[in-house]
Amino acid sequence: MSEPERTPDGRYVVIDGRRWRATDPAIPEERRAELTRLLMAWRREVGRTKDTDEEAASRAGVQAAKVALGERGTPWWEQSDAEREERWSAGVPLPGAGRGDSGAG
Repeated sequence: MSEPERTPDGRYVVIDGRRWRATDPAIPEERRAELTRLLMAWRREVGRTKDTDEEAASRAGVQAAKVALGERGTPWWEQSDAEREERWSAGVPLPGAGRGDSGAG
């Protein structure tokens, strides 16, 4: 799969003509991959919990992963290097951790 188009400043990817905030390019590859796996697991969890009392928690997991990736929250280009590292190093909960299973990650 090819990389999506980026805006000239590199801050956004363009998919089907719509701009989406790009993942922070300073995140170390191993951590980026881990956060992406967590995001995908939380997205699956949203589908599993749709229309239940657990859906809000699942959506909060998606939010936490996207913030850690720099795709939501304070734009990564407005943060200092230390703030950026603190953001991507912060813990993102595992899906299912509250259900007694091992979660995903």
